[in-house]
Amino acid sequence: MDLAFSAEDLAFQQEVRDWIATAYDDDLRRQMSQSKNGYLDKAGQVKWQKKLAERGWAAPDWPVELGGAGFTPSQRYIFNMEMSLAGVPTSSPMGLKMVAPVIMAFGSDAQKAQHLPPILNSDIWWCQGYSEPGSGSDLASLQMRAVRDGDDYVLNGSKIWTTHAQWADWMFCLVRTSTEGKPQEGISFLLLRMDTPGIQIKPLPTLDGPPDNEQEINQVFFDNVRVPVANRIGEENKGWTYAKYLLEFERGNAYAPGLMNMLKKVKRIAALERADDGGRLIDDPDFRNKIANLEIQVEALNATELRIFSGRGAGKNIGPASSMLKCVGSEHQQAITELTLEAVGNYAAPFVRDTWSAANDGRAGPDYAGPAAPAYFNYRKASIYAGSNEIQRNIMAKMVLGL
Repeated sequence: MDLAFSAEDLAFQQEVRDWIATAYDDDLRRQMSQSKNGYLDKAGQVKWQKKLAERGWAAPDWPVELGGAGFTPSQRYIFNMEMSLAGVPTSSPMGLKMVAPVIMAFGSDAQKAQHLPPILNSDIWWCQGYSEPGSGSDLASLQMRAVRDGDDYVLNGSKIWTTHAQWADWMFCLVRTSTEGKPQEGISFLLLRMDTPGIQIKPLPTLDGPPDNEQEINQVFFDNVRVPVANRIGEENKGWTYAKYLLEFERGNAYAPGLMNMLKKVKRIAALERADDGGRLIDDPDFRNKIANLEIQVEALNATELRIFSGRGAGKNIGPASSMLKCVGSEHQQAITELTLEAVGNYAAPFVRDTWSAANDGRAGPDYAGPAAPAYFNYRKASIYAGSNEIQRNIMAKMVLGL
């Protein structure tokens, strides 16, 4: 693994920095300074993703012939690092990084033509219909039925923890089409429109206190919802295979660049806040030790991600290593948000709901204090979503250690 950048790589790095300086405008920066989870509201999110699409950088991992950026492995690393260090919005993964690879690998030509272009340009917003009440980490136990009726499936049941379902145009959904054999053998993978009659969305309030219509998660109910059989990906009852393929992309993301940016923010806050002795918090030995320990762990994670993703560039699947990245990355996210809360101190106590608004009217403390507590509470979910970290350790024990 050669980490020395060529002259071409360094020129590309400057190209990315110059583009960010122009595209990442003051309005987006203002909103992101108040984000509790790395995302914006739908309008801001789409605005940013369309800018990436115009530049040809919306989908770095897609094949070039389908609109991918055509980055070399070193360019992909530079791009991700520069984006993260600049603190730009995180692209919504549901379309670009999750359902799109499944459509590419297992979808029909008609499905590819219908869905991939609008996903690339963020014209269509997607949500994920996987978990159900009682079927979260044990996803194979899902019960939402899809009964064949002519050219349609009729869906009844519900999905839960559905991120931004209130904004979504389409859902990719796992449904039970058979109750025979092993649970995994009776699941199918459907694409469905969210404006289909019989779909009802109810918000699930979370500890970070989202305002109305800005909630991150929802429960979605299906009452005799008709979905064309033509919207099924691949074969009936083979959805578990496609779901596992998708989860490698959901879990196997690079965490280190984003963690580096989170640490940079903590250090900036600590340079402005006071320690118990009246000096700068960043100069406090105990706090500096906490920062240093996290920086060491993040650098180790970065080296591991580079090793794993260099193999992916050569055509290797991430496999169970995605579970390891998910565990380590999510736990570091939680540790850093906890350290941020410690750095902000008493100013985090007046809880701020509307964090996307940077207006500081009536707030106690500086602007950076507002998102501290909401971000801390929001990231409690990081070790649960995409399969809880306990389940991920079971996967590693089975697939890597053979236990």
